[in-house]
Amino acid sequence: MTRPAEYRAHFDFSLSFANGGGMTGEGFRLDVPSAGVGHDEVAALLTRHLGLALVQDVELRGLTVVEEPHRGSRGAEPAAPLAQRVIDLSHTIDAGMVTYPGLPVPVITPHLTREDSRGKYAEGTEFAMDIITMIGNTGTYLDAPFHRYADGGDLAALDLETLVDLRAEVFHLHDAWTSERRGIGAVTMGDRELAGSAVLLDTGWSRHFGTPAYGRGAPFLTEDGARYLVDAGVALVGIDSLNIDDTESGGHRPAHSILLAAGVHVVEHLTNLAAVPARGARFTAAPPAVRRFGTFPVRAFALVGSGS
Repeated sequence: MTRPAEYRAHFDFSLSFANGGGMTGEGFRLDVPSAGVGHDEVAALLTRHLGLALVQDVELRGLTVVEEPHRGSRGAEPAAPLAQRVIDLSHTIDAGMVTYPGLPVPVITPHLTREDSRGKYAEGTEFAMDIITMIGNTGTYLDAPFHRYADGGDLAALDLETLVDLRAEVFHLHDAWTSERRGIGAVTMGDRELAGSAVLLDTGWSRHFGTPAYGRGAPFLTEDGARYLVDAGVALVGIDSLNIDDTESGGHRPAHSILLAAGVHVVEHLTNLAAVPARGARFTAAPPAVRRFGTFPVRAFALVGSGS
């Protein structure tokens, strides 16, 4: 079913407080419930989103309302989904696909062809059995602590309760970073209760997947962002980018090191996160239980709608 239209207000603002002082903002964007909201409703949503008290006056300038996906403004209820639906967040694995530049690509070869199987089974019965050779870092994959630490838990040690049906907190950040400021820090995620959740960073970078552009200038989670998420008690962090760390930092990997040391799962190369609402979805990404292995593809998906 079609997702209901969502709207955001664009404006500049000035406000004053009853006990003195004030604040201003330029180029502000705010989730709103409909295209027909007016000045007073947007002003109320603004103060609620900013968590302000004792506001006396609010002036909005250049107010326009445009159809855009919600980004998770506080106090703005998301549009109710029409029905429960599953959103696939994984890249399809195919022979020869490039996930991370420089790593081996998947190779798929037959072990038993349908033609050969006809001589082994009853008439009219045939099977295909194939072999895939690939590095664990293929497609959309999950990192276990063993990926980073020799004594860390491997894929077989992961608790399914920390991988399945997690509350998803999605940060839609398409307009929050630039080529000069690629890092996603703690301050960007400070407005939500994150304990036990899957934090999903929607940067929009997955649009470059499979092209040379994917490997250069990608957004990432900063060291202070990783520490903040560990302190907040999250279960999992996912990103739709080349890596959760800055691969252009000379080999430093603070986000991997901090998150995996704390037992926080990492999922990289997600896609289609823009289709998931900022709040209210459930997230699942479970790899096979492989001993002495630290990274493997997952079928990551979000469940959205009534009952999610």
